[in-house]
Amino acid sequence: MASAMMSQMTAATLAGGLTALTPTSSRKLLSATSRVVATPRLATSLAGRVRCDAGKGLRETIDETTKKDITEAEILKSMETNESEQRSYFGAKPTPGFDQAVGFTPRPEIERRPETGDKSFLSVFAFDGAAPETINCRLAMLGMVWAFFAEKATGLTVMEQLFNPSTSGLVYFVGVVQLFTYASIVPIMNGESTDARSFGPFTARAERWNGRLAMLGFLSLVVTELIRQAPVFH
Repeated sequence: MASAMMSQMTAATLAGGLTALTPTSSRKLLSATSRVVATPRLATSLAGRVRCDAGKGLRETIDETTKKDITEAEILKSMETNESEQRSYFGAKPTPGFDQAVGFTPRPEIERRPETGDKSFLSVFAFDGAAPETINCRLAMLGMVWAFFAEKATGLTVMEQLFNPSTSGLVYFVGVVQLFTYASIVPIMNGESTDARSFGPFTARAERWNGRLAMLGFLSLVVTELIRQAPVFH
């Protein structure tokens, strides 16, 4: 009988221990499961934060490498020392009263600059504004490169590439003009001129001179092909 009582007590003790142990084990199992489930969320959150930090750091690095802040004091000093600021569009010193009346003299640099001047649409796209020359220079440089390779590949003149019914040149032309215009206007409207960016030999001055030469070259190319009725690059 004593043996039976001992067996019952041992069984009860084991059952009680298992009963007491079960909630703790369940809590540990649930905790481990929740950690496993939460880990992908944490990884995703960290990955997103790392991507954001990396993007922010990259932009700051590019700005530090290429961007230069142009101050109002620097613009005023340039107006005093730069002789071209004292001349008309034709390079001559303006006649008092006449050139200003007919509009041969550009606005002061401090009024033309996106950093300090008026950034309205009419001001930016005025003859002496920041946008026209910048956009035309970039389109002319692209046009010269495009004309060279396209004429080599197709044997068509620039005008034939644009207006020949069998080609899609006009569609590409309209698309590229819109893209380059938008990409050039955005920094200007944000108060940043092309002189604010440079990287090694790639400066605003180099872009302007290359663009001016490209505009002359592209015009000469089109006129020559109209006269010859044949592509220049063949």
